[in-house]
Amino acid sequence: MDLTQQIFLALLQGLTEFLPISSSAHLILLPRLLGWEDQGLVYDVAVHVGTLGAVVIYFRTELLRMSRDWTQSLMTRRQTAESRLAWGVLIGTIPVGLCGLLFKDNVELYLRSPQVIAVATIGFGLLLWWADVYGKRRRDEYSLRLSDILLIGIAQAIALIPGTSRSGITMTAGLMLGLSRNAAARFSFLLSIPVITLAGLLEVMDLLEQDRLIDGGDLLTGAMIAGVTAYICIHFFLKLLERVGMLPFVIYRLLLGVFLLLLM
Repeated sequence: MDLTQQIFLALLQGLTEFLPISSSAHLILLPRLLGWEDQGLVYDVAVHVGTLGAVVIYFRTELLRMSRDWTQSLMTRRQTAESRLAWGVLIGTIPVGLCGLLFKDNVELYLRSPQVIAVATIGFGLLLWWADVYGKRRRDEYSLRLSDILLIGIAQAIALIPGTSRSGITMTAGLMLGLSRNAAARFSFLLSIPVITLAGLLEVMDLLEQDRLIDGGDLLTGAMIAGVTAYICIHFFLKLLERVGMLPFVIYRLLLGVFLLLLM
């Protein structure tokens, strides 16, 4: 993999990981469309670590408060808004964790085709538009109940299908439940932290079973590019979301899906 491919893939991962347009679909499609060799599991792990670092740094203040109150809740059994949110993030991760362990191989084998990506991109894009238009958008992430969290968690598990978009489907579920756009996005980003961590650990376990030489410099470069790009993307997405809404991303998903269908 040459330097140009490394840079493009890292930028693509950073831009798409937290936008509702499916990073996995783009990482699958770009090499195929441009005739590049597959970047491999090692590089995917590196750029995902970069985006994980970006979201942790961006939400560092909130994460410190949530961790502090969550730890205290274990000892005192008294809940605060921050500890409830921390529990919500952990509980919301359970469905995708279980589905990932049970169905990861089947997803890799049967659902990484351009056809599946095209249909998921269009279908879940339209669902995002519906939720954005008809959602009440009155609640914040601290108002989520256990039933709400489980619903968002189940939605997140559906994102194992390439083209769905983990951030897109969790924001869609949040909007359906009456969250504001910003609250839906923030909870989606917080949910990404344990999900990306678990996915990275599974990929690392796969890597340990392989006997391959790893270029640490290339991986570090990819992780840094993806991380910086993702941080900037999160910042401006949250700043502009209430103003522009989800429509630009819905239009992009529809155009991408139609392009893929025509290409096939």
